[in-house]
Amino acid sequence: MYQVIARKYRPQAFAELISQEHVKTTLENAITQRRIAQGYIFSGQRGMGKTTVARIFARCLNCEHGPTATPCGKCASCIEIASGSSMDVIEIDAASNRGINEMRELRESVRFRPARDRYKVFIVDEAHQITSEAFNALLKTLEEPPEWVVFILCTTESHKIPSTIVSRCQQFSFRSVDFAELVARLEWIIGQEGITADAEVLAVLARAGEGSVRDSESALDQAIACCGKHLQAAEVRALLGVFSLESLGRVTSALAEGNSQQMFDVVAELEANGRSLQHFARELARHFRNLLVVKIAGGETRLVAASQAEQRTLAAAAAPFSEEDLTRYLQLALDLFRDLQSSLQPRLHLEIGLLRMVHAGKLLAIEEALAGLPGVAPAGPPAVKAPPKPPPAVPSAVAGDLRSRLHAALVEAKLTHVADALEHSELTESGSELVVTTPKMYQMYVTQAEFEAAAKRCAGRPVRVTIKLAETIPVAAPALSPAPKPNDEATARALSHPEVKRFQELFPDAQVRTVRNLKDT
Repeated sequence: MYQVIARKYRPQAFAELISQEHVKTTLENAITQRRIAQGYIFSGQRGMGKTTVARIFARCLNCEHGPTATPCGKCASCIEIASGSSMDVIEIDAASNRGINEMRELRESVRFRPARDRYKVFIVDEAHQITSEAFNALLKTLEEPPEWVVFILCTTESHKIPSTIVSRCQQFSFRSVDFAELVARLEWIIGQEGITADAEVLAVLARAGEGSVRDSESALDQAIACCGKHLQAAEVRALLGVFSLESLGRVTSALAEGNSQQMFDVVAELEANGRSLQHFARELARHFRNLLVVKIAGGETRLVAASQAEQRTLAAAAAPFSEEDLTRYLQLALDLFRDLQSSLQPRLHLEIGLLRMVHAGKLLAIEEALAGLPGVAPAGPPAVKAPPKPPPAVPSAVAGDLRSRLHAALVEAKLTHVADALEHSELTESGSELVVTTPKMYQMYVTQAEFEAAAKRCAGRPVRVTIKLAETIPVAAPALSPAPKPNDEATARALSHPEVKRFQELFPDAQVRTVRNLKDT
């Protein structure tokens, strides 16, 4: 009968393992030094080899030539453990045997010696699903078992195992397999199977496993069943639902060109081909992450699960963008993927999300925006200074008196923003014309009808208010009103505040001109 690749090429010795060097070295040394613990916890994500290492460890302990770090693989014990039929190596599925009754039966079986082998090994898969009561029933047995018993608990969620159990075992954390090692493993397998495939196909299969050896081997098995002896990258991508760099590159090219129409074409093509929009959003976020990493690394890097040719393609796609742009696009892609999980109209959300990326590329950095404001010097080397401009005309005493009355009237009318704009403006009176010179940022306040009405009221005669824009904020402005005296409760409380006093100590020349009670605004 046919045997799947994941089982057919399952490692049978420590030398055949890929990655997990820290686990392999520690267990080999423990066997050589005869420092074998009574309990072990193997934790890590799926397909990392936890159960495989547990079986290899059991073979090392029970081999006829052992305990040895290199089991022969030919004796009855090694053969039976490899096939899963050994009476002294008991594998328990904790997902279906998680209760206290099962743990009581396990405690009873621990009391009996092995039927033939040197050790009785209990391998418990999905150990995190055992109930708290069952774990408590196992505590004493796990702490002081008979000398012939070894427990191996395998779990994908080690945080769910009680600390009382963890303290009685040695814990090993299995790591994700490196992309290059996974590609090399798949290349060796297709060589054994007589399959032809290029590096791009192997990269697609390795990425599909996301660091899991079993998942990548299962994807390879599925690809062989679909495509036969000759694997093509396009067919494998279509089978696994993986998007190529070309399809994802259409999004990045549209962003580089600011082409919104192309974004709609991408979504329409996905819909027409029946592709998952949520899966596309996830792949898009991963694509922008890879672009950002390649941009920062400046060349080929192990941080990106891609072949050398694909990394060169990613580097070329990332060249038109800055790190800030790619970071912004990555955040927008993550937000888009999150929104699509609960969206009732995924196409609409995907189109809006892609358009947001296009518009986000047109945004200016805050430094550039500030540099464009009048009176703000741009960043960079100092430019050649222009000839100095003549100083603004000094307002007359009459205009200064009108300015004070106008400011007081605006404050009394609770037009505080307009009053602040007057403080940063110059007021000049010429006959029946009142000229207000103000920076651009205060233009919207002094052009209000309330300002013109207050100016005519304070002037006592009909005047025409003319607004002029200044390139810079006036450096000096006449005093509008003397410093307030603590003649009311709000002013006294404000001037006696410790922070205000500390500010006046740091800046002795500073004066408090106005105290406003925000409750009255």
